[in-house]
Amino acid sequence: MDAELELPAFAAVENLRAAGLTVATAESCTGGMVAALLTGVPGASAVFRYGWVTYCNAAKQQELHVPAATLDQYSAVSEPVVAAMAESALSQAGADLAIAISGNAGPTKGAENEPPVGTVCLALARKGQPTRTETLFLPGMHRAAFRRAVTAHALNRIAQAAG
Repeated sequence: MDAELELPAFAAVENLRAAGLTVATAESCTGGMVAALLTGVPGASAVFRYGWVTYCNAAKQQELHVPAATLDQYSAVSEPVVAAMAESALSQAGADLAIAISGNAGPTKGAENEPPVGTVCLALARKGQPTRTETLFLPGMHRAAFRRAVTAHALNRIAQAAG
């Protein structure tokens, strides 16, 4: 396990376990890193339900039922899309929490309507509560560093939500 990401992954699993909560992940730009780090923690099977890596828009539509109209109107890197991803993951997994991530790690911009390189959107869905979304802008980062920073942020969000 990555030493710098180990602590937030352990904190997330321990907080989930202590609160009696389960989690699901719906990832795009992080490529499953959040799920891999969570499941790298001993005892994660008690809290981790499912993980989706929906890198392309077709996968977001087919696996997480994100409406094509939402993707067309807002782009894959948007708060409405990650909210739809998180809510679908929460429902399909039967989890208590779900985190969704979609961003542009670069080095080049994707579709014309997408925000600039370095933009990432996250959503945290929790049973019985409104879905919380946020957009971060991390310009000038190498692709690997961007993915690591976003993964650490997501793990911290899970730990905070469960704590």
